Amino acid sequence: MIQSIVATIRAKAGQEAELKAVALQLVAAVRANEPGCLLYTLSQGDAPGSFVFMERYADEEALAAHRGTAHFKTLGRAMGAFMDGAPSVQRMVEIG
Repeated sequence: MIQSIVATIRAKAGQEAELKAVALQLVAAVRANEPGCLLYTLSQGDAPGSFVFMERYADEEALAAHRGTAHFKTLGRAMGAFMDGAPSVQRMVEIG
């Protein structure tokens, strides 16, 4: 079943550009290296300093593979230095 995620992150004040730069590196790495990832985008959120990842995976295995990649772990850790708190993550299973 297709797995979808919407993850919202907030940058620390004054560190929006740094967070965006690392997040865009992650987008590029996912698109280049994860054939099971059907969609991986970064958008500017409505709230100042917020960014939204929209993710879609072919199945649970593709999502698990994403979480196990070196680029997810490394760049996720790098983004953490610029984030204001934990991400808000909504996970969904596509039904139609």
